[in-house]
Amino acid sequence: MTASEENTTVPRDERNAQDVQDVQGGTPPEPAAGTKRARLIGGPGILLVWLYGVMVVGAVSRSAVQISTQFDKAPLAYSLSAAAGLVYGFITYSLVRGGETARRAALVCCAAELAGVLIVGTWTLAEPSAFPDATVWSDYGMGYLFIPVLLPLSAMYWLRKARTTAAV
Repeated sequence: MTASEENTTVPRDERNAQDVQDVQGGTPPEPAAGTKRARLIGGPGILLVWLYGVMVVGAVSRSAVQISTQFDKAPLAYSLSAAAGLVYGFITYSLVRGGETARRAALVCCAAELAGVLIVGTWTLAEPSAFPDATVWSDYGMGYLFIPVLLPLSAMYWLRKARTTAAV
């Protein structure tokens, strides 16, 4: 099965068992082998995947160079940038994978990402000496055009909307 076949939307009449569990508040099972997962990358989801992909490349590349060349200068900042890259990578993977479990995992990671951006952003403003060099999340992502603070908000909105759309 190819990735494009795996991420196609399940027709309304084939989702009935999962929808019944969703409405009743139960945890829906993962689709059985051969069934299709609900897509998360339709419409605005495609833009989210693209933006998260760009952030993965930016954060991982930046942290890899900084860790390999000047780690002793600002180990906390460079480690946080690497962690941000890993979070972005997992969210990207979850969005592409699709399905209810992936949607929930992406939602949790987006909330953790937002918390990280807010904590690190506030920390960099309150105590700049703790960060001799900037992280991806410094100053709420100002070095990345505030995308690190706006992206998880947008993704959480989209993922919640994808949940309500799938349950209808």
